[in-house]
Amino acid sequence: MEPRLDATTVDQLLAGVDAAEATYRAGWPGVPPTRQPVQVLYVPADRITADLPRAYGTEALRLLAAHAPDDASFAAAMGVDDEVAGDVRARVADKLATEPIEDLRVDLEDGYLGRSDDEEARDAVAAATAVAGWVSDGTAPPFVGLRIKSFTDGLARRSVATLDRFVGTLLEGLGALPDGFVITFPKIVAVAHVRAFVEVLDQLEAAHGLPRGRLRFEVQIETTPSVLDGDGRVALRDIREAGDGRICGAHLGVYDYTAGLGLPPDEQRPQHPACDFVRHLLQVTFAGTEVRLSDGSTNVVPTTDTPAELHRVWSQHAAVVRHSLAHGYVQGWDLHVSHLVSRYATVFADLLSGLDDVLDRLGRWYATEQGGSVLDEPATVRQLEAHVQRAVDARAVGPAEVQARTGRTFSPRPATLVVDG
Repeated sequence: MEPRLDATTVDQLLAGVDAAEATYRAGWPGVPPTRQPVQVLYVPADRITADLPRAYGTEALRLLAAHAPDDASFAAAMGVDDEVAGDVRARVADKLATEPIEDLRVDLEDGYLGRSDDEEARDAVAAATAVAGWVSDGTAPPFVGLRIKSFTDGLARRSVATLDRFVGTLLEGLGALPDGFVITFPKIVAVAHVRAFVEVLDQLEAAHGLPRGRLRFEVQIETTPSVLDGDGRVALRDIREAGDGRICGAHLGVYDYTAGLGLPPDEQRPQHPACDFVRHLLQVTFAGTEVRLSDGSTNVVPTTDTPAELHRVWSQHAAVVRHSLAHGYVQGWDLHVSHLVSRYATVFADLLSGLDDVLDRLGRWYATEQGGSVLDEPATVRQLEAHVQRAVDARAVGPAEVQARTGRTFSPRPATLVVDG
């Protein structure tokens, strides 16, 4: 039977569909095909040393060996099932030995307070020199950058000068910025501040001979005006638009945000429902875009080098990481070397939990076989593939293991955000 609607009528009925599709694709272009780290370690600028990545890996391994020396103690400290504790512990130890830090932020904001202009200038240059050394000797984390001061604390000019020095020092030492270089822009209280920061980056690129768009940044959502604007509208999409394509991430700032709500100190915590509200807004706003999400940190750190104290910290930090993962946040901040152990323990346990089933389901899908207890949809398969890819990226599982089970190759994705040239 021939269609009864002629082509002209159909064209009239569907007028605007292509334009609407183009508008949708521009607003939701899809997630980047590059790697997202599972953590970001904040280190004050004056504590950056020439051997920091190696030193942190060595210290994290020492803490693991000293305070979780066997599978049982590891399982108890991290809240990991006994059945997988041995496998997870071995993989965590290998991770700490080979890639202890995935992402590092040289902190010149809340973790670096009370310094003079001269002290900050000196420390920014010294820290950038150290980072250049890591890149040169092959010990640099895949992602690295700095957190500048906000534009709302009266120190915007100092913030720009520090960024200028840091970028200039890196370029002087390396000739190019590290591929995974990123800037953190904190405490946004006005979309206009984001626009101003973009203009600063434009001028810095011109001054340093960088291609336009090379300087990318992540926004910290840690103030109420960065969530709802003065008219009561969700401000997050406006922040992305003001970023002019430069924003690559949005990070939840737990403590500034909960303090700004007036929550008492003992309720200023990552698991508070107020933080879940913002997490969900971030997800709805940025799902399917180039803006990746990261969760905030725990401020619980060890005060003594004892098993009881480390187990206390690891247990609390692991609970925070599990809460993030349950809400779909695969990356989070770390503030102490001990957090590297509990971060990878919790993430690896999550990635490896049920991995056998995931690989079996993918193997059946790729072979177009029927069977099993789940009839997967294409959208579900994409999520299964994303789970496996994250496990490979983080080194929780090797590509050869995946290949053997699924017949498909999952190679580690590059950390590259953008490349010069």
